[in-house]
Amino acid sequence: MPKLTVDGIEVEVPAGATVLQACEAAGKEIPRFCYHERLSIAGNCRMCLVEVKPGPPKPQASCALPAGDGQEVRTDSAMVKAAREGVMEFLLINHPLDCPICDQGGECDLQDQSIAYGRGHSRYTENKRAVTEKYMGPIVKTVMTRCIQCTRCVRFAEEVAGVEEIGAIYRGENMQITSYLEQAVTSELSGNVVDLCPVGALTAKPYAFEARPWELKKTLAIDVMDAVGTNIRIDSRGRGVLRVLPRINEDVNEEWAHDKTRHHVDGLSHRRLDRPYVRRDGKLVEASWDEAFEAIAVAARGAGGKVAAIHGDLTDCETIFAARKLVEAFGSDLLEGRQTGMDYDVTSLSAVNFNTTIAGAETADAILLVGTNLRWEAPLVNTRVRKAIKRGAKVFAIGPQVDLTYKVEWLGNDLSLLGKLPKAAAEAFKDAARPMVIVGGAALKGGHGASLALAKKLNLVRDNWNGFNVMHMAASRMGGLMLGFACKGGIADIVAAGPKLTFFLGADEVDFTKFSNSFNVYIGHHGDKGAHAADVILPGASYAEKAGTYVNLEGRVQRGDKAVFAPGDAREDWTILRALSEKLGKTLPFDSFDQLRAAMFAEVPALAEEGLASFDWNPPSLDAKGQGEVGYPIADFYLTNAICRASPTMQRCSAELIHGQDFAEAAE
Repeated sequence: MPKLTVDGIEVEVPAGATVLQACEAAGKEIPRFCYHERLSIAGNCRMCLVEVKPGPPKPQASCALPAGDGQEVRTDSAMVKAAREGVMEFLLINHPLDCPICDQGGECDLQDQSIAYGRGHSRYTENKRAVTEKYMGPIVKTVMTRCIQCTRCVRFAEEVAGVEEIGAIYRGENMQITSYLEQAVTSELSGNVVDLCPVGALTAKPYAFEARPWELKKTLAIDVMDAVGTNIRIDSRGRGVLRVLPRINEDVNEEWAHDKTRHHVDGLSHRRLDRPYVRRDGKLVEASWDEAFEAIAVAARGAGGKVAAIHGDLTDCETIFAARKLVEAFGSDLLEGRQTGMDYDVTSLSAVNFNTTIAGAETADAILLVGTNLRWEAPLVNTRVRKAIKRGAKVFAIGPQVDLTYKVEWLGNDLSLLGKLPKAAAEAFKDAARPMVIVGGAALKGGHGASLALAKKLNLVRDNWNGFNVMHMAASRMGGLMLGFACKGGIADIVAAGPKLTFFLGADEVDFTKFSNSFNVYIGHHGDKGAHAADVILPGASYAEKAGTYVNLEGRVQRGDKAVFAPGDAREDWTILRALSEKLGKTLPFDSFDQLRAAMFAEVPALAEEGLASFDWNPPSLDAKGQGEVGYPIADFYLTNAICRASPTMQRCSAELIHGQDFAEAAE
C-alpha cells in the first residue's frame, strides 16, 4: 500500500488508488467535473489539477494519476490555484449566463466550483458558441449549449445502464453530446444522467421550471415502485410532491434510481380519491365517513365471520398489520397479498427471499435467471448483474428471450430444464465459487420446487454464501409474508371460502369478477380498478403521505417518513381501520401510530430492527419436477401500479418507449 503526503499530511492508500482518492483520504477537497467514483476515468475536464513531486514541473490531473510511494502532492500551491482558474476560464468561455432560468441553479457543480476556484471576472469577449437542442425522450430535458463535454452521461449509459445510445459527435470545440440519431433514450435508468450532469445541460423534463431547491422540504422515504426498496428523498412544497431523488445506500441502490421511481410523482396528484363513496342503485355516490362506516357495519352483520383482506403492492407493514388484526377479530384468517393470483409455498421465508442480497449479487460468478425479466422487474438488481459480468460471471437464463443489456446464454423456455441443465450451464456452475440462481414470479408456480432441488444439486448454499434467490416485484410482498398475509392456495383459497365482506387495501390488480358475491370495501388513494369494483370507497394515503415500514426483496427492513398531507378527506390507512373497528364493535388495541408499531413489533420482532432480517435456511420439500413455460408478468414497465397509471409522464413513457408512438417537439 503506497504512502504519500498531501499538503504535508501523510496518508496510506490501497494499491491502485489515484492521487485524487489519496487527497480525499487526507481530507482535501478536489474539484472535478468529469470524474465520478462509479464510472470509468476519462480525464476530460482537467479541473482536478494538483502539483506532484517527483514529476514534471507542471500541474497534473489527479483523477488519472496513480498514487505512488513517496509522492509529495500539493493541492493549494500557487501553480495549482492558477491552473484551476485557467481551466475554469476555458470551461466558461462558451457557457451561457443561464443561471436565473436554469433548473440546475442552486445545486449546480459549475456554479459552486466557479465561485470557489474560478477568477472573479472573464478576460474573453468573443462570441459564445450555440448548440442545437437534442431530443433524449420524455424524461431528460436538454440545453446542450451549457454542456462542458465531461462525458459522464456517455459513460453512465454504456457502463451502468448498458444502453449505448448517448455519445459524442464532431471534434474539438465543435464536439456535441447527443443520443443516437437524436432519438429517445430507451433505458429505464435514463433519469440518472440528470443527477450526474455537473451543469444544466441535462435536467429533468417533468420537473422543468417547477421550483428552486431551497424552496423544497426534503423528506427521507422508501420507494414503492418495485421490491428493491430504493432509498429516496421526497422534495415537496406545500401539499404537493414535486420530485423524488435517490439517496446513497451502497447495500441497496448505490446512488441510482430508475425512471419510474423518479417521475411517477405527478401521478400523486391525479385521479385521487379524496372523499368516501358508497354504491347506491349501482352507482358510486359521495358520502360522509359515518354513512360509509354504517354501510360496512350492515354488511359485517350479515357476513357471519366470512371476512377477508387483500393488500396491494404499495401497502406499508403498519396498514397490513392493522387489517390483519381487524380480520382476526371476526375469527377469520382469509388474508392474502399476492393479488394477481400467484400461489407458492411460504412456510419458509428463506425459500422466497433474495438470500444473496442485492449487493452480494455483483460478486456471483455463475448466474441462472429462471423466469425473470430483471431489466423490468428490478432494474437496480440488473445493474448488479452487469457488474458481476465485468468480474467474469457467466449468465444463463430460462424464459422468453429479452434484451437484458448484457450477454446471456438462453437455454430455452421450459421449466423442465431445471431438472437437467444443458452441458455449458452445468459445467459453469460446477466450477463456480459463488453460484447464484434468481427465480422470478413467473416461474414460482411450475419451478419453485425444481429450483430448490437445483439449489441442493448445485450446492448454492454454503458457508457465508446463499445463492438461492426469489425475485419479488411488489414493495409490500416480503412485509406481507412476514405478517402472515398468505393463504396456502393463494387468492383462489379466499374465493373458494366465499367471503361476504372483503377489504381491498390498495389492491388494484385483483380479478374482481370473482368477488361479485362479496361486499367490497376499497381503502386506497387512486380511483383505479379497485375503486371501480368497490361497494364502499374509503380514501387512504399514498406512501408519500404517511410514515411506514417496508421490507424489500432481500428481507431488509426500512422505514419512510411522511412528506405531505393526503388531499381532501383522505386519511392514513391505519387510522381508517382503527375508526372502522370501533364502529364494527371490534375495537383495535391501539390509539396511536407508536402503539400500532409497538404491537406489530411484539408480534413480529424481525420488523423492529432496521436492516436485514435473518431467515434460517430450511426450504420446504416440494415437487422437484419443473414444468410449464414462462410468461413474464410485467407487460409494460411504466404502468405497473395505480400511481403510474395516473401519471401523465409515465403514460407518455409507455406510449413512446414501449409502444413506439411518436411525439412532436415544439421548437424552443
